[in-house]
This record gives sequence, structure tokens and C-alpha cells, in this order.
Amino acid sequence: MRVLLLNPPFFKSYSRSQRSPGVTKSGTVYYPYWLCYAAGILDNSGHEVQIIDAAPKNLTLDAIEGQICPHPDIIVLDTSTASMDNDLQTLGSLKQKFPAAFYVLVGSHVTALAQKILEHEPGINAIIRGEYDHALRDLVNARAGNRPWQDIRGLSYIRDNSICHNPDYPYIENLDTLPLVSQQYKKFLDVRDYYFAAADYPMIMIITGRGCPFKCFYCVYPQTVHGRAYRYRSPDNVVREFKYIVDNFPDVKEVVIEDDTFTVHPKRVRDICELLLTQGIKIKWSCNARAHLDLHTMQVMKKAGCRLLIAGYESGSQTLLDRMAKNLTLEQSLAFSKNARKAGVLVHGCFMLGCPGETSETIKQTYSFAKKLGCDSAQFYPLFVYPGTEAYTWAKQEGYLKTEDFSQWLDLDGRHRCVIDLPGLAGKDLTQISERLTLKYHTRIFFILYKFKQLFINPVEFLRTMRSGIKYFARLFVHVCLTRTQ
Repeated sequence: MRVLLLNPPFFKSYSRSQRSPGVTKSGTVYYPYWLCYAAGILDNSGHEVQIIDAAPKNLTLDAIEGQICPHPDIIVLDTSTASMDNDLQTLGSLKQKFPAAFYVLVGSHVTALAQKILEHEPGINAIIRGEYDHALRDLVNARAGNRPWQDIRGLSYIRDNSICHNPDYPYIENLDTLPLVSQQYKKFLDVRDYYFAAADYPMIMIITGRGCPFKCFYCVYPQTVHGRAYRYRSPDNVVREFKYIVDNFPDVKEVVIEDDTFTVHPKRVRDICELLLTQGIKIKWSCNARAHLDLHTMQVMKKAGCRLLIAGYESGSQTLLDRMAKNLTLEQSLAFSKNARKAGVLVHGCFMLGCPGETSETIKQTYSFAKKLGCDSAQFYPLFVYPGTEAYTWAKQEGYLKTEDFSQWLDLDGRHRCVIDLPGLAGKDLTQISERLTLKYHTRIFFILYKFKQLFINPVEFLRTMRSGIKYFARLFVHVCLTRTQ
């Protein structure tokens, strides 16, 4: 079967695979890693696979149609909340050109709202809910063998004018059976198309585990796609991918581990690091970390090449942390930052505004706490409530959700628009405050002096910061210009 896996045209640099899809001022463009995992499984099953990612090069629909292999049998479209209307329009246009193809939608948004979407879009052949690697393989195999496909688990579809939802497909327990996603990058993508502001360029993003055991009420992937348990690849399997990257991508300077929380099991992290050291694999890497990681594990990570930890501190108010089910204390966060400095590992801090109980005073507490933590870089952003999450349910029940017209969730340039109004804090205010605090944090005299000191201690890191800063201010200028024309 000829299968097209498509990240549809939308805004340039709009990455559906990131946790909060949108166009960032930093210019970040995520790899379409979930599509690539599915591509590897289909390729291993003997199917003819094509991936087209419109985001990095801002490909138009006309350009994409010219690249699609003749007579595709199945077209899979990745989707997201803010791009949903656009994604459905793309599907409609493709159906006119390729009417014989079988159309499948995947992603967290269609997982959460499969019933509602099928009620309004009868032209969709199927939605695969949740983790779709094996369900898509089974669907394609069934279509290839002219066998019934309607009973495959994980599918939602329309039969005899009725919407059907099959039982969920089981989570993949042995992730070592999956192909290496970097092998699919080698075959289908150009690594120079992708950029992560917090990492050295060019970089590669990999996944070493799926799901997260923590109960943060806002996090979309654990609540919709991968579940609230951490399933992970073996250390040997992870290190094999590191070696593949070093051997096959000589220009790549950093590996970004995009697990929701890579450091769930510190011993596993240390085992991976020991293997990297034993096998002499030398490449910088970074990861998402829980802000209670111990010093010893950080020291081992640093020795094995870890450059940066990305931590979700979220708030400087313990009350707010408890209300968002963060299961983290301010004391743990302070100890984490102190230990990171001792270990010589940089930290990018993430702070969220707009959670239950947020006020102007708690926002001040969060900014003061961010300065006290002393992160190498930081970002402040409003709460984004996505269908399928507890945050979305809370916002609806409390009457804080302003709109369910998902096309309104982005500005004219594709940047996030906060769609909740809290008592005394409108969504527009939360967005503006977030942007102001991000700018303020990085333009403090203390921070600027710290970065110039870094020029002499670690010039490569200084240059990365300058590159990110130039992209940030350039995109900020464009956004301001667009805002003034509205």
C-alpha cells in the first residue's frame, strides 16, 4: 500500500507534535516524531511510505500535491487543536484531487473529540485515537489484504450513518520493538529543517519513553495519547540510537530527549549515562526533567554529555502548585536548581500563568521565584487548556473558557492566544504579562552580565544564546507589527 503521512500546511514553523502547538518567537520547529515512528513500522511491514512535513519550509497545499506519490492508497493527517479547521480544509482539498484515497486523522485533539468531529465531518474515513503506531499498521494491512478493518481497536468511524468507537488499542509495552525514529529522519527528513532554541543547531529529537506518571492537570499527551504511566526503552536500546545518530549525522551537535519526563527513574538515567561513557559515545544532549532530581544523577548525566535540563517549575506559589496537581514543592525546585549549578548542568525554566487561584500577587511571586532559581533561560506562558485534559474540563465548568471555536486559539501570525478569562485576569492580560516577564527576565542587567561572562567560559553556549535572541527579537518585531494592523 502507498501511504502518505502528512503534517499539513498551516503557519510556517507550526509543529503539531509539540505539547502546545503554535508558532514560537524563538523559531522552534519540532520534528514530526510520532508520524516518523508510524512510518518506520509501516516501512518494516512492506508498505511504500512517504512523509511530507509542511511546517519547516512553509509548503503550500499546491506544493504538497505536486510532491505526493501517484495514487496514494491511504493519507494520514496529523492534527492539533488550533489547526483543526485548517486540517479539515486540507483533507477536503486532498479528497478532490485524490478521491480514491482512504483518509485517517490522528493526534491528541481528534482523540479527545472524535465523536464531535465525526458528527460534523462525515467525509473522514477513520480517526485513530491515542497511540496510533500499531493501529495504523493493522488498518493498512487490512486494507492491503482486502480484509475488514472496522473492528480494529482504537478506531472511530461512521458505519450505516452511526458513529462507532472501537475499544482503545493497548499501549505498546515493549518500546524496544519500535524502529529507531532517527532512522526515519535519515530516510525522510532533513535535520537542518528543524530547530530548538534551547539546543545547539542542528539537533535531533528522540523519544526514549512514553507517558508520564505525574498528575499535572494541564499536560495533554499523558491525558489523551500515551497515558499516565511511564513506559520506556531499555538503556541498551537508547544508547544504540545515540550511536546511530553519531555515526549517521556528523553535523548534528545535540540530541534533545523529548520524553515528557525523562528522569522519572533516576537509576535508568544513570544506566544510560554509564553505557554512553563505556562505549565512548560523545555528543551533547538535553532532556525534560522533573525538578526534584538528585545531585548524584545530575553529575553522572553531566559526565555523559548532558548540557541542559528543561524543568517545569510552573509557579512560585505552593498553593497553585498543589491546585494544578504538580506534586512538587518550592523547596524541591530550589534544591534542584542548586544541584544543577553544582553539577555544571544548565537549566531552562518553564513558568505557567493562569492556573486555579492565579492572581496578580501570585504572578509576582512566580517572577520573584524565577529570579531566585537563576535559570540559564526561562519562558513564561499562559495556561493552554486542551480538550481531553482536566484543565479543559475545569475551565469549562468554571465558565472561564471564552470560546470553543478552535480557530480563535491563535493570533494572526500563529502564536498562542490564551482562551481563558480568570477573575481579575483576562486571557489577553495573561498573554501580555507572560511576554513581558519573558522579555524582562532576559534583559535584566544581572542576566546580561552573566551571559557575557559565559562568552569567556563557554563561548559556544554564548553563541547559541545570541542566535536564539536574534530569532526571538525578530519574531517579536513581526508580531508587534501585525498586532498594530489588527
